[in-house]
Amino acid sequence: MDTGNNNNLPTLLKCNFPPYGKDYPGGFATGRFSDGRVPSDLIAEKLGLAKTLPAYMNPYLKPENLLKGVTFASGGTGYDPLTAKIMSVISVWDQLIYFKEYISKIKRHFGKEKAKDILEHSFFLVVSSSNDLAHTYLAQAHRYDRTSYANFLADSAVHFVRKLHKLGSRKIGVFSAVPVGCVPLQRTVFGGFFTRGCNQPLNNMAKQFNARLSPALDSLDKELDGVILYINVYDTLFDMI
Repeated sequence: MDTGNNNNLPTLLKCNFPPYGKDYPGGFATGRFSDGRVPSDLIAEKLGLAKTLPAYMNPYLKPENLLKGVTFASGGTGYDPLTAKIMSVISVWDQLIYFKEYISKIKRHFGKEKAKDILEHSFFLVVSSSNDLAHTYLAQAHRYDRTSYANFLADSAVHFVRKLHKLGSRKIGVFSAVPVGCVPLQRTVFGGFFTRGCNQPLNNMAKQFNARLSPALDSLDKELDGVILYINVYDTLFDMI
């Protein structure tokens, strides 16, 4: 989802250099963790907004660019504040601060009514948890077992959505955790030398996270005005794998 917010951060988690971007329009490495576009770009295009979604931290962003959507995503972050600290990236909680700043900019340049209209009619996507599960849990294992850590992350996600809603967002979609135990690194390290199977304990953590998150978001959808959706991408991706 990150389209370049990490570019100017003091982190190793950046990709504004070749071979990244070789299939991006113009062949430029923009900071997207891809050889081309990323899901946030594709979703923006599908909604008729723009073919590419700019990073909010892009220093060349113009006020009019704010009207067609931006991404606050920072590759490597997570719901656990420790994740962003370890990775030296922007925490999801700091992303909320930037979102407040974004709202202020819209009000300043285009008026309060325009800001209200954008907040009420825009679709906000929340995508996180993979880095928490795959990396930070190891640093938190002295405090949590696998189930309690997954529950902690799910509860943190719900808290994040509440804060996002409080800032005026009314259409919010929250992605499930993905089968992170099936990424190449996990399969290589934990999947067995010959079989390279998925890291099942890690996938089980992802499923526990989803099992707690889904009903919690359903309850939140009933409690708050607007629409709050749980988006299950785990099963689709696992079937593809």
